[in-house]
Amino acid sequence: MCLLCLGNITFINVDGQKAHHQNCHWRGFVSGDVRADKHGCLHETRTKDRHPGVRSYGGRWKYLTFINLVSHAVFFGLCVLVDAVHSAVSVKQSRGGTPLILAKARDFYFTALAFPVGTFVFVSFWTLYSYDRELVYPKMLDEIIPVWLNHAMHTFIMPLLLLQMFLQNHRYPSRTKGIFSLALFAALYLSWVLWVHHASGIWVYPIMAHLSPVGLCIFLGGASLSMAPLYLLGEKLSLMMWSSTGNQKRKKK
Repeated sequence: MCLLCLGNITFINVDGQKAHHQNCHWRGFVSGDVRADKHGCLHETRTKDRHPGVRSYGGRWKYLTFINLVSHAVFFGLCVLVDAVHSAVSVKQSRGGTPLILAKARDFYFTALAFPVGTFVFVSFWTLYSYDRELVYPKMLDEIIPVWLNHAMHTFIMPLLLLQMFLQNHRYPSRTKGIFSLALFAALYLSWVLWVHHASGIWVYPIMAHLSPVGLCIFLGGASLSMAPLYLLGEKLSLMMWSSTGNQKRKKK
């Protein structure tokens, strides 16, 4: 089972002559032979009580939820680094060299990966869960993963992403570059899911075992194609939040 560690760190990021208050939420995962009881208390447990998927081929790295949270940990770690570097140099120096490169990397990471992938995890999980939870999150997992941890992995990611977008103006790359990078990520993860099935005979998510070959192709294709609208959604939301500042520019090519 995975234990979610949440930490909140507040920084002041100076952008030109405007002080920007950024609330960075750092996420990390540690693994261990523990489980939570109904009161949320953690206890040592035997391996047989752990999430069965963790013990199978690919471990927790085959789940998009886990990859997404690790990705967010990397992103917020990058935010900490950017803030630290910017606080150590003058405003003029922050507009070029290493500080500028790090800021661009942070913005690209958030716009092309962190926001669209995190939003996809939130939307896809709760859509399938509402339709039939056994297709994505079988009831037996309630005995292993407490409700608060499930929401930490699949619910709280969305308001935190929106909060980050509201507090920090992330400049979007060209749509071609952004959507291509997102498509590359989707293709790599899809290849990984198919490889896990090829190597071990198991599907990462229960719903895949219930689909015919044609249905599986439609499901995976639809899931992959849905990434692009989520990227455009993030671009639109960011433009709405920051257009009044004159700092957000939409790049269509």
